[in-house]
Amino acid sequence: PQLVTKNVVLADGTYATQTMYSEPKVNPAQDNTPNLRKMIVGGDIFLGSVVSSCLTKMCLRGSDVGLDALTVKSMTVNSLLTMCGIVKMAEVTVSAQKSSLADCSDRVTLCCRALLDPKANAILKQALLSEGKSSFAMFLKSVQGKEGKTKEESKEEVVSTQADDLIHFRQLKSLTAQAGDLDLDDGSDLARATGYADGNSLLTNELSHVYQLTGFADPVYAEAFVTVHDYDILLDILVINRTPNTLANLTVELSTMGDMKIVERPQSHTIGPLDQINIRASIKVSSTETGHIFGTIVYEDASTQEKGYINMNDIHMDIMDYIRPATCTDEVFRSMWAEFEWENKVAITTSITDLIEFLDHIVSSTNMKSLTPFDRNENGSFLAANLYAKSVFGEDALVNVSVEKKDDNDGKLAGYIRIRSK
Repeated sequence: PQLVTKNVVLADGTYATQTMYSEPKVNPAQDNTPNLRKMIVGGDIFLGSVVSSCLTKMCLRGSDVGLDALTVKSMTVNSLLTMCGIVKMAEVTVSAQKSSLADCSDRVTLCCRALLDPKANAILKQALLSEGKSSFAMFLKSVQGKEGKTKEESKEEVVSTQADDLIHFRQLKSLTAQAGDLDLDDGSDLARATGYADGNSLLTNELSHVYQLTGFADPVYAEAFVTVHDYDILLDILVINRTPNTLANLTVELSTMGDMKIVERPQSHTIGPLDQINIRASIKVSSTETGHIFGTIVYEDASTQEKGYINMNDIHMDIMDYIRPATCTDEVFRSMWAEFEWENKVAITTSITDLIEFLDHIVSSTNMKSLTPFDRNENGSFLAANLYAKSVFGEDALVNVSVEKKDDNDGKLAGYIRIRSK
């Protein structure tokens, strides 16, 4: 090593002297170690398990291609020695894939049993040589199908409005406009602007987000239409005066629980007998948490000068309003799963008896997307799937579903749902 001293500039702008040892670079031409061996010795446990699987398949296929028994036996012995060395190297090497050691060790143990045990050989030979290849072909076919659907969807996008079309603003229209000058298609324009294809879906969505705040027998009836738009919650409160008197200084006082802040508070209004008014309020959301909106309606009877107070029902903001389905690769999912420390493990208790139906129920209820391809026509007793979603605030949510259909439990499903997030 050679001692090297040089001047460096620190973060605060001052100068300092730095001394270090520099070693001469090793000539790559002098290192004749194969790249495969370098990677396995360097701690690539997953690559070692793949090599073990390939060696096992070569030994099992040896007798089918016409090799004599002595040659096949020699290949088997050398392969077993190599696999034992791979596992031993993985145990003593410190690497980033140390968490995968248990899975890879089980994989190598299965390969060793397939070569040493004749009964295991008869059971596993077909699965290792043929069924694994067909399963991988089905996986590639499903991936290509997803890519094809994505391309078709991008091609099928039709431009509904040209870039040079005129834009009509209702607020800028003349008040003296004739009936023929009015845009009779304002309703469909509003539906397209809000992202709905037809009026039925727009009405259905509105009704599912309407909350009754007071009772029908109260002097003032109120209901709120809640619109969640990423970081903002907009409240459109309909207030109806059910009394024959004028109500003065009517105010809807709102309060929140959770990471929500009221940006625009409702103003005071005066409502005539049996009249109604719409009051709007804006709330800012700062995190993906379940929150509550509650409050009181305060008013003053103009004829009797008496004040009235009506407590409103709570508006429960569900966390599902902030969750969006998303996709990621298996490598990214595994890296995030290893990185996230917080985990919630939930035991499965359900009346659903079909595995695919249960997975569809979980996907629709949690507003997530399944990353695991599977055949819906295949009937099995076990199902494992990874689900992924992302919040509007950029937070990741990972779910692993492991469910088994047990015959000794009247065909009921049992297993666990593991949830991890940052």
